[in-house]
Amino acid sequence: MKPLKSIDVARIAVKMAMSTREEEESLKHKYWQQGVKVAAVDYGGEYVNSISKIIERAVVAAKREGIIEDTHAAEGAVAGAAHEAAIQVMNKAMGLNVGGKIGIAYADEHLCVCVFFAVGMLNLNEVAIGLGHRSLK
Repeated sequence: MKPLKSIDVARIAVKMAMSTREEEESLKHKYWQQGVKVAAVDYGGEYVNSISKIIERAVVAAKREGIIEDTHAAEGAVAGAAHEAAIQVMNKAMGLNVGGKIGIAYADEHLCVCVFFAVGMLNLNEVAIGLGHRSLK
């Protein structure tokens, strides 16, 4: 199988972030068979306070699912990509509540973290996606 490009891994991270819980398990199995390590985890809360939670949840999920090893470099790569993804929606989310799902995908040297957001108050929601990429060997 030829190595995946960053855009291929990014697409998989987006699919994981947008999956339902039912779809998540079958996607995990499918991608692991293709040599792509994946994870997904939910989050929610006020945007500013949620940034650190999003980063923590991404790192914990990546370690729990065997995507990364317990090293400073690997944890930093996930944290950096998750931070980048969360910051990309700042203009829409500042001061509002957010909730959604984090999707993580890693293949070859490409690590992508996608954060799928519902942003808003009450039932008035906007939708946004942030995506971060890091190279990790």
